Amino acid sequence: MKLKDKAAIVTGASLGIGRAVAVELAAQGADVAVNYARHAAEAEKAAEEIRGLGRRAIACQADVGDRAQDERMLEETLKAFGRVDILVSNAAYSIRKPFLELTPEDVEKTWAVSLWGVFHTCQLAARQMVRQGTGGNIVIVSSVHAERPYPRSTSYNAAKAAVNHMAFTWAHELIQYGIRVNVVEPGWTDTPGERNYNTEEQLREGGKLVPIGRLARAEEVAKGVAFLVSEDASYIVGSCLRIDGGFMLVH
Repeated sequence: MKLKDKAAIVTGASLGIGRAVAVELAAQGADVAVNYARHAAEAEKAAEEIRGLGRRAIACQADVGDRAQDERMLEETLKAFGRVDILVSNAAYSIRKPFLELTPEDVEKTWAVSLWGVFHTCQLAARQMVRQGTGGNIVIVSSVHAERPYPRSTSYNAAKAAVNHMAFTWAHELIQYGIRVNVVEPGWTDTPGERNYNTEEQLREGGKLVPIGRLARAEEVAKGVAFLVSEDASYIVGSCLRIDGGFMLVH
């Protein structure tokens, strides 16, 4: 177990990529705080799955865009596990509209989670890791949207580009404390969230457009995250691991 007895927080972990990451970290030996904003039942199911793997888990409600709630989440994690060694900042939100129809409120809602939520959770976790004095790992789940300006995604595109640059800045600053910061960029991934925008047929057909011939599975992204927070990646700092099946080659 490469992450034996490490304590992790995974934000947005009740469904999709976040849930897969939480379970994969547990399978590698970590105890996990499963963060969620709205899907309490799903978060508890994820926590139960982790306990079934023999690890400790808590389901922790917090809207990551609210710093006070993030502070409470950190406190609950410390009460449960005594420390924080890993943060996976995965929670995100997106309102997809043409630029001409986008409202300031739409942008604010997206940035509250997808930009400010990353800032708050990463800063609070990093400060705790510095206090502990034993290093740590932060991985931000970004997106290929950080590099390609996909239509109808102004606020989400901007948030992902920003968090990439923040992550690389933090990597430069925090490595002196033994804290490694890296980014994962999934491409089009088969998650429950994608069904808010696409039918099953659209997802199947869309997968055919990816060079590898299908959409990513959340578990495949999770394995990339688990690698980055393990000692196998001990010399990887401020890097971006794209897990997209070649999506960026043709889109």
